[in-house]
Amino acid sequence: MTFEVNRISDPGYVSENRMVAHSDHRWFASGDEVAAGRSSFEQSLNGLWKFHHAKNPAMTLPGFQQPDYDTEGWDDIPVPAHVQLHGYDRPQYVNVQYPWDGLEDLDPGQVPERWNPVASYVRDFTLDSALASGERLSVSFHGAESGIAVWLNGDFIGWATDSFTPSEFDLTDGVRDGRNRLAVQVFKWTAASWLEDQDFIRFHGLFRDVTLYRRPAVHAQDVKVSTELADDYGSAAITVEVTGVENGSVRAVIDGVGPMTAGDGGGLTAHVGQPRLWSSEDPFLYEVTIEVLGADGVVTEVIPQLVGVRRVEITDAILRVNGKRVVFLGVNRHEFGARGRAMTAAEIEQDIQIIKRAGINAVRTSHYPNASVFYALCDRYGLFVIDEMNLETHAMWDKIIQGELPVERALPGDRPEWLPALMDRAASMLERDKNHPSVIIWSLGNESFGGTDLLQVSDWFRATDPTRPVHYEGVHWDPRYPETTDITSHMYTPAADIEAHLAEHRDKPFILCEYAHSMGNSFGAVDKYLDLTEREPLFQGGFIWDFADQTLPLTDRYGQPFMGYGGDFGEAPSDYDFSANGIVSSDRQLTPAYQEVRYLYQAFRTAITADTVTITNRRLFTGLDDLDVVVTLRREGVTLREETLEVEVLPGESRTYPLPFAAPTAPGEYTIDVAYRLRAATAWAHVGYTVGWEQEIVAIAGDANPVRPAAPAPRVVESTHNIGVHGKHFSLLFSRLYGHLVSYRYGRTSDGGRELLRDLPYPSFWHAPTSNERGWGMQFRDGQWLLASKSRKLREGWEKPRVTHLQNSVEITYGYELPTTPRSEVDVSYVVDGDGHVGVTMTLRPGEGLPDLPEFAMTLTVDADLRRLRWYGDGPGENYVDRRGGARLDVWEGDVRDQLTRYMTPQEAGSHTSVRWAEVLDDAGFGLRLDAPGGMELSALPWTPFEIDNARHHTDLPPIQRTILRPALARRGVGGDQSWGAMTHPEYLVPGGELTFTFGFQGVLR
Repeated sequence: MTFEVNRISDPGYVSENRMVAHSDHRWFASGDEVAAGRSSFEQSLNGLWKFHHAKNPAMTLPGFQQPDYDTEGWDDIPVPAHVQLHGYDRPQYVNVQYPWDGLEDLDPGQVPERWNPVASYVRDFTLDSALASGERLSVSFHGAESGIAVWLNGDFIGWATDSFTPSEFDLTDGVRDGRNRLAVQVFKWTAASWLEDQDFIRFHGLFRDVTLYRRPAVHAQDVKVSTELADDYGSAAITVEVTGVENGSVRAVIDGVGPMTAGDGGGLTAHVGQPRLWSSEDPFLYEVTIEVLGADGVVTEVIPQLVGVRRVEITDAILRVNGKRVVFLGVNRHEFGARGRAMTAAEIEQDIQIIKRAGINAVRTSHYPNASVFYALCDRYGLFVIDEMNLETHAMWDKIIQGELPVERALPGDRPEWLPALMDRAASMLERDKNHPSVIIWSLGNESFGGTDLLQVSDWFRATDPTRPVHYEGVHWDPRYPETTDITSHMYTPAADIEAHLAEHRDKPFILCEYAHSMGNSFGAVDKYLDLTEREPLFQGGFIWDFADQTLPLTDRYGQPFMGYGGDFGEAPSDYDFSANGIVSSDRQLTPAYQEVRYLYQAFRTAITADTVTITNRRLFTGLDDLDVVVTLRREGVTLREETLEVEVLPGESRTYPLPFAAPTAPGEYTIDVAYRLRAATAWAHVGYTVGWEQEIVAIAGDANPVRPAAPAPRVVESTHNIGVHGKHFSLLFSRLYGHLVSYRYGRTSDGGRELLRDLPYPSFWHAPTSNERGWGMQFRDGQWLLASKSRKLREGWEKPRVTHLQNSVEITYGYELPTTPRSEVDVSYVVDGDGHVGVTMTLRPGEGLPDLPEFAMTLTVDADLRRLRWYGDGPGENYVDRRGGARLDVWEGDVRDQLTRYMTPQEAGSHTSVRWAEVLDDAGFGLRLDAPGGMELSALPWTPFEIDNARHHTDLPPIQRTILRPALARRGVGGDQSWGAMTHPEYLVPGGELTFTFGFQGVLR
């Protein structure tokens, strides 16, 4: 048998001599090995391999696979790893387009000839011990992107495609005593690459474990677990079917239940009374120990198998787990970390812990099967999984929906030559993952249109495993075969449109397999979807796009580290920063969206009044016994009372309790917070971790602050070019010449006082575009507001500021014309009292027909030393009008230098809503205090919006020279339905028409 390289462009060349897919169970020589977690039947080949990289198959080295071929001069490369992260080729991020698009003109199945790198690997190994009589040896490549050819001691062993399921080959007939040479070629692109056009960074090489497996003469090749629940859930049957055992027998015992006995169907069965059911809330696993015995009765291997007892079904068009309607509080997750898709078990477990802490209950493996350890961890931690087949042909689908190709050209569509590859991928995933209770839905892949090929795969899934429904979103775009999917699935459909759809179509459950596109400063108005799940039973939630940014660590020309996204690796074509959509960054830092996810995905709804708390437990199976419900009364950052509320609320029920303390009566603004905290540590969170919360603001009428006598009116000096306003501790200068407030000194010194302003204050109507705003063309549509923020002039009749003397203050007003078409006007009034407090009122009259404003704010520039930020408003993280559910009113502190969230592309960020007052001080206590009794939005950053907009990465931002304060009446909400055209919901826009904003500022010296 020889390898014919020309066959890699044949869609039908799916595999050759690859072993049949089987369950991912492990087998051990004894119970002691099981307890230690180390199997003598496994020998890892991870580590350094000799390596050669060729730019195409024609440039590979003939004979490299021979045992005597000298690889001493070859490079070394670690396995698992991507070759692009070790000095070969380069990472390439493309979303829709195929990576060779525009470089070579290819038809589906053809592969590039000029640039199609081949990675040749060589590893010599010696078995830990010689094979016993009847033992067999295999090698499994758990992830090879994207086609792999294997030789042992110079003999061709086999070929396989499908980058994301194991490629396993039997080596028994070729293995020798002593040293053996394993040689591998991994082709970057094969015909199968046309099926792997996922939205991810394109890599190459052996990126998951490589392992040698020994199989004793009597061996369980496959294990299949099934559970059957009685209709009343009062009893269950657990069945284990073991195949491949010849000349031997099998026995099994369930811990806490007892031995399993032979069933009617040939497997082993045990009946469990009052079974403890597996769910995402209570992921209980029964421990089954399977022993395989030889003909002599001696145990040849021990298999530990965890079993979750649960039922998944669709009844009355509702998807149910254990009889309960499930709402998917989900997230899509690419397998991606600091080393790309080469992730360790510890890194994967860290991801699952972060996911659980967010209240997420479901993960879609977008868009390929993950490493086996992921499913085992989901079983243990409790996560529902949509297990997705390795399939996406987005570029071809794109051409069809754009009318460039007829439906007949769809890929895989109705093309019979592609069906074997699809069936192979389906079988490889199902057979490996079938025993994981976390997997409750099979998915056919992503964005590959439709057709008879996918219909046949769907039918195969149902026939092979009738216990799980089948999911496929592409039916939405190609409705010819609606029976392809058991679930109506959309992407990024607005909540209102879902509700309208379900008013007419009530035959299937409805989910959003992707929604809430979390690219940059996003995730706005997601509460609308969660509200819909509560009033529309057929809408069963969705999966956020997505979990983590796909970025990689790079260093700029000045040695500054930064996270690189598409285009930063020197690749073309690319889809640039579209690779960064995570609710966590690639180094697992939490984004502000994570705070909102935690709030919206919590399992509780809490209604608070001045004297009661009503708790609704949205859990399906568990009460609140694992939680302390803590009620806290605060006033402007000061805790007045904190009590633990004794509660008992069953799943799905609501109960009302009196507050554990008397309602406040003294005038002032109070907050009542209810927090749900873990009573004990879990595998995913520490004791006391808050899994849910709610806050109510209670205002008691009356004057909460003692009235101080008014200071004498300030002294006003009206000179030729300036108007001076002076008091005991301050002085201000308003320029007639430059048309602005030009100086505010606070705290008398020998040289006239300490200057607070470092630039002229000016109205701001613009902010650095967010990723979502770039997606719909904000820079073009709103460009006039950018110009208006940079330029203005005193309008006719307002060439000089107007001065009005009031009882204890003075008012100076400027009137400006803005460079918009039609013309806009803004008036800025400063009222200065005898204490140096400056009340600012801005009134905007926008030109008729101009677009809504990105923001209506004032920009104040102070020294960079004023970086200690303290505010009474929403926090702790940034928040915007359409993403503030997870925020809480309190007194918060921060450093101005940390306020610009490090989204992959610098953009509008760091703002806070409902700010009553704020201070920016230096280390000595000197600075500025802002106030807005009615509340304002506040941004305090080291850079202007223009500097932020000019930077492609955070390392491109200029050195910090100033602190930029932007108190605002309103900022446009961030939006987040999707990032390629969806705009902010109307109710979260800056209002139109004439606008007035009033706030104040005053110097501070402590």
